[in-house]
Amino acid sequence: MAKSEFLKAQWKNLVMINYEVDAAILKPYTPAGTVLDLWEGKALVSMVGFMFSDTRVLGIKWPWHVNFEEVNLRFYVRYFNGTEWKRGAVFISEIVPKSMIVLIANNLYKEHYRALPMRSSITSAADNHTQFLYEWKLNGRWNKLGATASNELVDIKAGSAEEFILEHYWGYNSLSPIKTMEYQVEHVSWQTGLVREYVFDADVAALYGEAFRPFLEKEPVSAFYALGSDIVVRMGEKIVVGK
Repeated sequence: MAKSEFLKAQWKNLVMINYEVDAAILKPYTPAGTVLDLWEGKALVSMVGFMFSDTRVLGIKWPWHVNFEEVNLRFYVRYFNGTEWKRGAVFISEIVPKSMIVLIANNLYKEHYRALPMRSSITSAADNHTQFLYEWKLNGRWNKLGATASNELVDIKAGSAEEFILEHYWGYNSLSPIKTMEYQVEHVSWQTGLVREYVFDADVAALYGEAFRPFLEKEPVSAFYALGSDIVVRMGEKIVVGK
């Protein structure tokens, strides 16, 4: 039986810039019971920017918390529940402009949210393209994540890099050395647009620590744009490893 709904919203205009990292730097963040999900033998992290729209938490549209930006850094894991492998994401850091979101998500799901000033823009570009830009202010500096993507959208192909990055339908967070929070994320398969240009200009060390600098300050392995859709996040449950 499916868990009850915790959050309903639209995730729109997702920009995802993907970097190969040394798997060792992800070990401290990997929840108990999960293993890294590799793409062609590579450990990947993704810088993700998108819009939350029409957001409801526990069925309620909370004033001033309905439409807002999010930027996160995530990586990919698998969890075997005894009968099947589940593919999921682990969030190293999530930035939003709303402190109430931080309070709820960090306490209920043990996420790693922080509140910072944010802004975003959508600009028409030449040759049937659109530029999407997400910005957040840290230590007096505006950091940037964005992409210029084709307006011609296509379905995700089975076995593609886009499928690997975009189609993880579970989230995992570490609660303790033997306990993990698992929650389900539901949405349709998204359409994507080919990215022509991208930007990621940020204070990586201040945001994520020195260990990530050598990897997030080099060229990414890929960059994707996804249109997004309605989503549902289900209430989470605890996994106790070795139970």
